[in-house]
Amino acid sequence: MKSSSFLKIAALTATAALILAGTTACGRGGAEASGDKIVLAISTLNNPFFVELRDGAEAAAAEAGVELSIVDAQNDSATQANQLATAASSGAQAVIINPVDSDAAASAVGDLITAGIPVIGVDRTVTGVDLASLVASDNVAGGRQAADELAKAMGEAGTVIHLQGVAGTSASRERGAGFEEGMLAYPGITVVATQTANFDRAAALDVTTNLLQSNPGVTGLFAENDEMALGAIQALGAKAGTEVFVVGFDGTADGLAAIEAGTLVATIAQQPAELGKLAIEFAVKAIKGEAIETTVPVEVVSVTKTNVGDFTK
Repeated sequence: MKSSSFLKIAALTATAALILAGTTACGRGGAEASGDKIVLAISTLNNPFFVELRDGAEAAAAEAGVELSIVDAQNDSATQANQLATAASSGAQAVIINPVDSDAAASAVGDLITAGIPVIGVDRTVTGVDLASLVASDNVAGGRQAADELAKAMGEAGTVIHLQGVAGTSASRERGAGFEEGMLAYPGITVVATQTANFDRAAALDVTTNLLQSNPGVTGLFAENDEMALGAIQALGAKAGTEVFVVGFDGTADGLAAIEAGTLVATIAQQPAELGKLAIEFAVKAIKGEAIETTVPVEVVSVTKTNVGDFTK
């Protein structure tokens, strides 16, 4: 007998089918096809970090010989819920989710788990559900590292703007918590403004421009991802790297280029391709019923002018 949760998932199929129209599939042409089907639900591909994560997942799926379908929620929680419902009813044997909103994704993910489909979180967790595994960077440690790098650049004195990511995401909460914790070690620095810019470069440009008008004397800025850091640098103009020191998070190609240019002091580099690769490996193990770790922390590294060459080779 099918569970009521599974029936609820199936009822959404007609509406959600259109969402999968733009789905891409891979995994054929590497190892011999296993017949296993995995869905990777990404928050947005309008971000270089998640493009790298997708690429890592695709390579790992091809290597493992599994069929991988990728769906992009374009940062819309309702769209992602429909995509997850479609994944359940279309025969997925495992789902990997990078949630748009860690809280909002809980219901749809709970339905998948009730239906017997293992769910792996990647980069961000899902609140209040028992994921089969979570593959994520150590965001709290990264936030502390960002505080240290920013304080060093500022001479441990001055005022700071803190740009937050998408509200409700575990990545934003954890990076912010780590940064705030790290700042406690520097009593000469005051965070004068904290506001979300949704992990988006254009939004960060607008938010930073407005915050600079009300806080004209700031000497530091922490952005919870490189895209927001780059938007802030645009708003700062010639002040970036000279009068105002900016630290980002992710280690994207554009972020590394900004360090080389001197406009970004540091970025906390993640390994997005490795996150995607590990998520596929754990999903394959979950399908086979093998025991897997519930949490898989992936190291983050502080990148500055002194070691950026190691990351751009």
